[in-house]
Amino acid sequence: MVTENLQPNNFSLEKNSLWSFPDRGSWATHTNKYRGNWSPYIPRNLILRYSNEGDMVLDQFAGSGTTLIEAKLLNRNAFGVDINPSAIRLCKSAINFDCVSKSHIAIRKGNAQKLFFLGSETIDLIATHPPYADIIKYSEGLSGDLSHLSVKKFIEEMEPVAVESFRVLKKGKICAFLIGDVRRKGVLYPLGFELMNVFINAGFSLKEIVIKEQHNCIGTQKWQSKANDFLLIAHEYLFILKK
Repeated sequence: MVTENLQPNNFSLEKNSLWSFPDRGSWATHTNKYRGNWSPYIPRNLILRYSNEGDMVLDQFAGSGTTLIEAKLLNRNAFGVDINPSAIRLCKSAINFDCVSKSHIAIRKGNAQKLFFLGSETIDLIATHPPYADIIKYSEGLSGDLSHLSVKKFIEEMEPVAVESFRVLKKGKICAFLIGDVRRKGVLYPLGFELMNVFINAGFSLKEIVIKEQHNCIGTQKWQSKANDFLLIAHEYLFILKK
């Protein structure tokens, strides 16, 4: 596939802990058609700040392949993993474009809890965007799909994900993930900070917390027209941790 617009216009690295991308990014093969995928500005910032050309980047919740596209554009090798076969097809299609790149992108169906196909301390950067419990269900009851779990069960099942992330990441390297909070019947559940603690308990140390502003969120648009006695969630957390 030949793509003319391969790079963002007027890009610069973020320099503070508040990130906002009203124009989510549509260069290369990036698209917003996959609900819940993150803006390519996020993995681009992470890859440029925390890795070097030729490094290996892991996204174990690869989704539509946003991280993999950025790795290819920025001359990083990458491993994309997803439990959903439809996501694997999307990833393979997403990286099928022509550009001058020395990277090798590997994609396989797999479970983020069991990365047995990756050796210990073989990854230079983890940049990933897991589901927010069951806010968006990404499959029709696929076994092992964490997007079908309640908040409590989701946190429990993310524990082996954190342990595997710690195992495969090289010492001194970065693991970053984007996550948001959820509300159930008027009660706010701090999913973000609970998941942060899961990764800290697995051995990581916290380096940064970035507040990422949400734009064009379907859930927010739904509730804006209603009379609510609560504030609409308009942010996510990007937790940046170090091994």
